[in-house]
Amino acid sequence: LPRGAFSIVRRCVKVLAGQEYAAKIINTKKLSARDHQKLEREARICRLLKHPNIVRLHDSISEEGHHYLIFDLVTGGELFEDIVAREYYSEADASHCIQQILEAVLHCHQMGVVHRDLKPENLLLASKLKGAAVKLADFGLAIEVEGDQQAWFGFAGTPGYLSPEVLRKDPYGKAVDLWACGVILYILLVGYPPFWDEDQHRLYQQIKAGAYDFPSPEWDTVTPEAKDLINKMLTINPSKRITAAEALKHPWISVRLGGAMRVWGLGPSMSFPSAFCVFQGAILTTMLATRNFSG
Repeated sequence: LPRGAFSIVRRCVKVLAGQEYAAKIINTKKLSARDHQKLEREARICRLLKHPNIVRLHDSISEEGHHYLIFDLVTGGELFEDIVAREYYSEADASHCIQQILEAVLHCHQMGVVHRDLKPENLLLASKLKGAAVKLADFGLAIEVEGDQQAWFGFAGTPGYLSPEVLRKDPYGKAVDLWACGVILYILLVGYPPFWDEDQHRLYQQIKAGAYDFPSPEWDTVTPEAKDLINKMLTINPSKRITAAEALKHPWISVRLGGAMRVWGLGPSMSFPSAFCVFQGAILTTMLATRNFSG
């Protein structure tokens, strides 16, 4: 299972029940005072969250030199790895995925939690079974807020998913998660992100300007309703950006307007030129290699 700078994740078993879990084992001897505070915050936040689309924390155990966080064991891998492995992907599939992500985000926001690092790597599948639930994971950068509180909570996240207000170093709040949802939905529909540049400064300029579009031919068959939801999520002004509750009521999600329309695929029946699929693969590989940061 995954390894971090100061942690490793192991499969563990509750002996009496025979139930398997994932244990995140943190070497606290190597942590700074600030890192200890972050660990305590992560555990406190995870204890608050109990939702079928969130990886649940079952226990938090401290002992000399180590801290153990006992989570649900999710065995389906990352959502995007599953999508790339498919030969067929539809708007209905994308709608169902983003609905589950939004349900998780709504629960976080109702509990006064802002995730701050929504991205493909943090979206996992509960199992390998078809139709397995999407689970939101990794609350290492999450913060607690009161109501609609906005403040400067620091520069945190992953470059391609940062909102304009974070890049401007403006006060921010729950709306940053909806911006990231917009980026994720865009990728779900065509396989590449709305904002992309190898130069980080130029990437940030694109994001702050909200400079994205729906280029032909890949967007030609995507429904107007899907594009409308993306536009509402990728609204530069956070006070005018759609909320998680509002997004869940959007017709593209609530009525499944996407239907069975094909979006994109990487198999032999794919509808896009092979060069475009190579580009998709390169972008997704880059995203999977991107690390988050906090400042």
